[in-house]
Formats: sequence, structure tokens, C-alpha cells
Amino acid sequence: MKAWRKIALGLLCAFACAAVQAQVYPNKPIRVIVPYAAGGAADITARVVAQKMGESMGVSMVVDNHGGANGGIGTDMVAKAAPDGYTLLVDASGPIVVNPVLYSKVPYDVVKDLAPISLLTSYQYVLVVRNDSLIASLNDLIAKAKAQPGSLSFGSTGVGGGNHLAGELLALLTNTKMTHVPYKGSSLALADLLGGQLSFMFDTIVTSVPHLKTGKLRAFAVSSGKRSSSLPQVPTMAEAGIKGFDIGQFQGLLAPAKTDPAIIARLHDEAVKALKDPAVAKRLGPDGGNEIIGSTPEEFAKQIKSELTMYGKLVKDANIKAE
Repeated sequence: MKAWRKIALGLLCAFACAAVQAQVYPNKPIRVIVPYAAGGAADITARVVAQKMGESMGVSMVVDNHGGANGGIGTDMVAKAAPDGYTLLVDASGPIVVNPVLYSKVPYDVVKDLAPISLLTSYQYVLVVRNDSLIASLNDLIAKAKAQPGSLSFGSTGVGGGNHLAGELLALLTNTKMTHVPYKGSSLALADLLGGQLSFMFDTIVTSVPHLKTGKLRAFAVSSGKRSSSLPQVPTMAEAGIKGFDIGQFQGLLAPAKTDPAIIARLHDEAVKALKDPAVAKRLGPDGGNEIIGSTPEEFAKQIKSELTMYGKLVKDANIKAE
């Protein structure tokens, strides 16, 4: 009996200590890993949201960039970190829902090793052509692709990039063949589109808007199921006639699996509060080419599982091979 009492007492102490830890959390700086180089979309989102969250919680939230392996290195760091709430991840879609289905092996299991906290923002792509292009509309683009298979080319940030996958989905849904040209960055692809070396491109809205305003580009449709608040006049692909087309990119906040639920709840509340701040919403919202979200952990987890299935099918059907 004495042994059982000691075990019971030990369990009670453990639960009590965990509860106290959650109540006093956080009491030291929090490291936020971004698995990309500084200056990109995920990095900007992380810094803006982390600063506001840190101010609210009274601690420093330090953004730490660890790029490489298409975001896989930094993502794996968090997947293997201590689940104490002091190492977090602000990640984009690629390492979470594309890498696991594109590569034969990744060092982390998204569902088992990471705990979703909140979707932060999402962004769409916009299908653009040069303003002087002979392609007059989306229907015209599809007709030309059918008439001359492989003659139309589109650029992307590389194999498995969101704009590459958008182009492959367009080809699948329209039963056409188009030529993918991978680049090492979207700016290089956009420069070749503007220079006339590419037929079209699924570009990020934030980088296309300046060229749309000056008349250098024309927009046919946005890639997601809803119109963009940054380009409300541009129809969705579905509205333009391509049913079932819905591709976008998200940026979300995650923690290592087995992080105390009370800590996850606190971080979720702080993240959502930060996103509602007018200055944050202005910086990251339509002016930054994003849609502000602020989901529950459960909603984020559901989206991850849904997109793993969707991208898995797309990669298989389009026979996309990682380089």
C-alpha cells in the first residue's frame, strides 16, 4: 500500500508541477524558428506576429532563421525540440504538406511530431501574362495549350514550389501539356515573364500587383477558392471556368508534439490577439498580399491532413519528381 501511495503522490506532484509551469508560462525568451532565409514571407510574418505576442506576454520572442532542404532543416529542428513551449515554428505550406509527399523520405512526421497552434495567414497566386501577350484570356490559354501541346511555358520557384504545383494542376484539370521552367526564385521567373521568355506564370499577388498597376502584366484569375482582398476584381479559377482549382499557401504557428495543452491554448490566444491588432493586420493583410486567418489548433490540424491528401494526389497524378 505504501508503494502505491508513493506512486500516487508522485503522479499528483507531477500534475501539480505541470499545472504550475503552464500558469507561469512564459518566464524566459521564446525562440521562433523560421526554416527560410531572412526577408521572405514566412520570416516577415514571424517577426511581425512574434513581436506583438512577446509584448503581450512580457517576454522576448526571438526569430531564428534556419534555411535549407526546402524548409526541412528548420522544421525538423522544432520537431525534435523539447516540448516546453520555448521553441516554436512559423512555417509555410511547403515543409508541412508538400515535402512529405514530394520526397521519398523526410526526417520528421508532420502529424506525429508537430502540434498546430494557429494558421496565421494565407496567400494566393495570380495567373498573369505580359500585357502585350497574344493570349487574350484563360480560355484562350487553354485552347492554345490544347492546339500545341508543350508550346506554352510557365515559370516557378522550383520543383514542388506552390506556383509549380498550380501550373501542374491547371494542366491536369484541362487535360493539356505545358512546359515547366524552374527557377531559383520567383523574382527570376517574373523577370523572364516580363522579358517574354515565358508564356505565363502563377505569381504571388504581392509581387504582381505593382506590374498590374503599371500595365506590364494582365491577370486572368487567382488560384484559391475565394477572391483575393488585394485583387477583388480578379475572378477565381473556378469563376473563370476551371472547376476544382484551389491552391494557396499558408503560414502557421506550430510547437513540438506533446507540448502542454495549456501552453498551446495560451499561445493560440496570443497569436489570434496579435493578428487582430490593427497595425499587424495592415502590415500582413491586403497590403502584404495575405489573408489574415487566426484559426483554432483543431482547424489547423484538419487543414494539414486535408492538404497532405490533396498534394499527395497531385504529385502522383502529375508524376512530379523531386530533383
